[in-house]
Amino acid sequence: MARYELSIKASVAKDLRSLPARDVRLVLGRIEGLAEDPRPAGCEKLSGQERYRVRQGIYRILYEIRDHELIVVVVKVGHRRDVYKNG
Repeated sequence: MARYELSIKASVAKDLRSLPARDVRLVLGRIEGLAEDPRPAGCEKLSGQERYRVRQGIYRILYEIRDHELIVVVVKVGHRRDVYKNG
C-alpha cells in the first residue's frame, strides 16, 4: 500500500493546545499512523459525511481520505463528548 501524505488543518493546532502534553503525544502518534494505514482497525466512517473517525483514548480524530490524491486531511481533534458538535 502506498504511503499517504498527511495534511492537518490549522484549526487542529488549536484543538491540540487544549489537550494535556501527554495526550498530545499519543494523538500525534495516532495521526502519524494514518499515513501508513488511513483505515486502521477501529476506524469508522461517519454517517452522512465523507469523514472518518478514529479513537485515541477519550479523544477522537476526525479526518477525510482523498484516495485519488493519496492524502489524509485531519479536520478536528477533541474530547469524545465535544468533537462532533459543529462539524
